[in-house]
Amino acid sequence: MKVLSNKTRGIILHTLVGAFIGIVVLHPVTKIVYWFEFRHDLDAGGESLWRFLLSRLDSTFVLEMVPMSLIFALIGGAIGLAFALYHLALLRQQQAVHFLEKELAEDLPFLIKGGEGEHLEFKASVRWDFRQQKPNRALEAVIAKTLVGFMNHRGGSLLIGVADDGEVVGIEHDYQTLKHKDRDGFERCITDIVTTRMGVEQCALIHCVFYEVEGKDICRVIIEPSPTPVYLQDGKVSKYFLRTGNGTRELDAREAMAHVMRQ
Repeated sequence: MKVLSNKTRGIILHTLVGAFIGIVVLHPVTKIVYWFEFRHDLDAGGESLWRFLLSRLDSTFVLEMVPMSLIFALIGGAIGLAFALYHLALLRQQQAVHFLEKELAEDLPFLIKGGEGEHLEFKASVRWDFRQQKPNRALEAVIAKTLVGFMNHRGGSLLIGVADDGEVVGIEHDYQTLKHKDRDGFERCITDIVTTRMGVEQCALIHCVFYEVEGKDICRVIIEPSPTPVYLQDGKVSKYFLRTGNGTRELDAREAMAHVMRQ
């Protein structure tokens, strides 16, 4: 049995409440406006505001008035839906700000000393292969998997220019593989990886911050958790990765579906 997410339940609840308000509030309000607009004609017939409202309310649920009630229900439901979407967007912004503040408050040397974990990953480079001592574009796929894993979990930080053992190696070698051999060029490289392998809409979830440690540049990529599932495009195949412990793992179709349903 499919279980609705909290977000979906919230949207449905706001829509239903809006529809209810449309019938019991908006509909009577329009009748009041109507009475004030034509009260002189109504007064001629001796009908007061309260008598007018009571007479109209009695006829609200008559079969002939059902279409009118449905119209007001739709109007109220649309207002409730708009409010729910606005509330979710505002909540999302607040969560993003809180997440970034929390990440940036952490001291970088302390992070490196603490080692990799659920919310922290080290990568020596994006393109430079230290073993072969030459550029290797295949390494970009490893970076992409890590980014997707964080997005599908609870977010985190990817430190590029730090080896697995915590040694600071810097990203100067990566600079030499780029068209623009500086921090701006490096940030564009990260953005291009996200755009081509995940989609341009996911670029809003990453934030590059540069530091100088031991005389070497380090890029800290802060990754926000995604409100929707993010898939890695590998050729014509879409793959789902998730951060688990201090590593990133690809989930099969059943595991991916179960994780998405729990979101």
